[in-house]
Amino acid sequence: MAGIDHIPPPFFKRGPAPVAMLSLYLGLSLSLLVLDHRFHYLEWVRQGVSMVTAPLHMVAHAPGEAAYQLGDYFTTLTELQKENGQLKHSQLAVATTLQRVQHLEAENAHLRALLGAKEHLPAGGQMAQILYAARDPFSRRVIVDKGLQDKVAAGQPVVDHRGLIGQVTRVYPMVSEVTLITDKDQAVPVQVVRSGLRSVVFGLGNGQLELRFLPANADVQNGDLIVTSGLDGVFPAGFPVAKVIYIERDTTYTFARIICAPVGSVESFGEVLILNPREALPPRPPENPRNNDIAPAPTPDTVAGNRRANQPAPVRTKVQPAAKAAGK
Repeated sequence: MAGIDHIPPPFFKRGPAPVAMLSLYLGLSLSLLVLDHRFHYLEWVRQGVSMVTAPLHMVAHAPGEAAYQLGDYFTTLTELQKENGQLKHSQLAVATTLQRVQHLEAENAHLRALLGAKEHLPAGGQMAQILYAARDPFSRRVIVDKGLQDKVAAGQPVVDHRGLIGQVTRVYPMVSEVTLITDKDQAVPVQVVRSGLRSVVFGLGNGQLELRFLPANADVQNGDLIVTSGLDGVFPAGFPVAKVIYIERDTTYTFARIICAPVGSVESFGEVLILNPREALPPRPPENPRNNDIAPAPTPDTVAGNRRANQPAPVRTKVQPAAKAAGK
């Protein structure tokens, strides 16, 4: 055993050294990376490989995809059954309330017909999908998938299943821009449901609203619901806007500081309803319609001035000094 030579045969000693081979392969790899990155020489190779390996990827992912779809099917079925049960309970809970609301609406329509008042027009519209938020981080705007081709115009209100969320402010051929009510430049005329107070709610830019121009002793409480008043001719009346969450009353200030939280899903993505524009309001009458034909009533100062102007001017004579008269 001691005489056996452990030196490998000459066949394994042929060829370049391993370090040289490693350097060669590294240089070739770097060259291919640079050429592919700068000139895209290997793009067709990559596409051909992807076409060849695509069936293999599908076969490899088939068992996992089948298991996922099977689990998702049973999960969705369970959720649908649970949601169906909840909807049935909710339907039974609101059935009596809905019947009373329908009765009140019919009674209201009858009373309006007796009084000759104008009926409220139904608020129709079209559904839209929120695509994404605007790029400006200091504004609260979203983009929806309805535009000029869908007859959307700037100024139309936008609501969801809970309440008002914004207004269309810019329209493009395919999409439209909606400014949310929480934007710092957005204002909505509103009314407190419980007390009937009218005011204007402004966005704060941070997801909240502020109810302004109400005195410190105004009849507003936490939890009060605020709806649109419809006085601006843009937003229909009666749509929920926000709820009061914080009130700061300070006698040193004229107005109270009232913070509200929006009722609608303002900061959530989903489907919305773009309401049809309202009918144009009648023109505002002039402030003094007949003052142009009637002369203003004279005031005491005016009468006295006219009298002085009509009196003849007094005749003034020049009186000679006494010394000159005596010398003459």
